[in-house]
Amino acid sequence: MGEQRYGEFVVVRRHGDGGHVAELVLDRPKAMNAVSSAMAASIGEACAALSADPTVRTTVVTSSNDRAFCVGADLKERNSFSDAELVRQRPTARAAYTGVLDLPMPTVAAVHGFALGGGYELALACDVIVADASAVVGLPEVSVGVIPGGGGTQLLPRRVGAARAAELVFTARRVEAGEARELGLVDVLTESDAREEALALAARIAANSPVGLRAAKRAMRLGQGLDLRAGLEVEDAAWRSVAFSGDRAEGVAAFNEKRKPEWPGE
Repeated sequence: MGEQRYGEFVVVRRHGDGGHVAELVLDRPKAMNAVSSAMAASIGEACAALSADPTVRTTVVTSSNDRAFCVGADLKERNSFSDAELVRQRPTARAAYTGVLDLPMPTVAAVHGFALGGGYELALACDVIVADASAVVGLPEVSVGVIPGGGGTQLLPRRVGAARAAELVFTARRVEAGEARELGLVDVLTESDAREEALALAARIAANSPVGLRAAKRAMRLGQGLDLRAGLEVEDAAWRSVAFSGDRAEGVAAFNEKRKPEWPGE
């Protein structure tokens, strides 16, 4: 298992044979992973490196803190900003959230403890959210005079519908694990550790074709919000991008030869 640090607050670890599962660790435990400017920059940098690495088949976002996944923006830092400083910091903050959202491979968030505000938005930016019984999620931004700014007003309605998202955003309430699963705020609620479950899920995903995984994610993302005919065109374009790939040839050959495929990843 390899490890690389990005700044002081982000670590990327590689798991499994070939290191095909990447673990992006939020590592600012003393602040419950509150996202400072420095941490936001590091998240963006780590995501850029992962996006450019064709050997990564799945990415799992985890926390090194035993009480929180991430409690959102660093409000102590924000309290010291002038208006001009806040404006200058905004692109760095946005790049952290869009960095996770734009990762080309499937992504899994492992939510243990608090995932609030920007912390929950980092989870929403992932394809699948795994949580354990300690999880508490929510978008409380209006309670401090702002709005979700890491994609929450757009990602949450796409996940749970407009009316339910409106209730959650407007009340700023925190939602505990059981209700979060019922409402669709998380996808998998595990009795075991969220990180272990998320890494196990990622390993199952990573056993599949890396070309196929990225194309399937691209088709699903680009097709969101389109009418059916337009969505089917998106799907067809993604299918054509994999139909003549080395992965497709290997997958069909392995199936017929009753063996495990060895994906060329191209």
